[in-house]
Amino acid sequence: MSGRLEGKVALVTGAARGMGRAQAVRFAQEGADVIAVDVCAPVEHSTNPGASPGDLAETVRLVQSHGRSIRAFVADVRDQQSLDAAVAQGVDALGRLDVICATAGISSSGRAVEMGADRWQTMLDVNLTGVWRTCRAGIPHILDGGRGGSIVLISSIAGLRGLVSVGHYTAAKHGVVGLMKSLANELAPHNVRVNTVHPANTRTPMIQNPATMRTFCPGDDKPTQERFEAATQSMHLLPVPMIEPEDIAAACLFLASDESRYITGVTLPVDAGHCVK
Repeated sequence: MSGRLEGKVALVTGAARGMGRAQAVRFAQEGADVIAVDVCAPVEHSTNPGASPGDLAETVRLVQSHGRSIRAFVADVRDQQSLDAAVAQGVDALGRLDVICATAGISSSGRAVEMGADRWQTMLDVNLTGVWRTCRAGIPHILDGGRGGSIVLISSIAGLRGLVSVGHYTAAKHGVVGLMKSLANELAPHNVRVNTVHPANTRTPMIQNPATMRTFCPGDDKPTQERFEAATQSMHLLPVPMIEPEDIAAACLFLASDESRYITGVTLPVDAGHCVK
């Protein structure tokens, strides 16, 4: 099957690499043009290293290699003015907006009652309020089109259960689910669907970095890749250490396409069985 998003335009945040890049490329393969947004800089208190302008340029190249148009913008999801401007310019250039994928996010760790207020607040500002700001920037353009649309918010397994030493991340990702359910109710009369995707351990810089690897291997300051993957695999029912970004993009493609035209308000785990009870 091909052309599942033919003629549509998708907004993707966090598009410079990882899940965001995988979404942009997969959507382009299925006929979509793309508005790509990324901060392209480190974010304070985050353990995952910041993307670069070169990373975003590579996403542009990959989308164009599939014959699709893309408009890329350096913008912080915490900055409503620049986010609004980027989305508006992208829509002006590409003519419409049909799909929103709010994917930008950061990671860090620390026990909830011990971490500093700045670390807590930065997490919520990016991983929850940044998702709301993305929706606020994009939804009016979808509604202006009058054709309906699909919004996919990236949550996490931490949006479905509690995890140790990431209370701020868990709170933010649970908040994304609440936002999704409210938007699903508000936007259904306009034939706009809203769902969340919940990845488990995914092979991106958010998890594949020294600080996060150490949290999976307590007491080991320099864990090997082999030990790290043994720890991540122990969290999955299926015998895989990590999920690939392309697996997340495939789930998002399904939710963005008309194949899921009657699916809204759903929390979809892509977690190798992590959340099975």
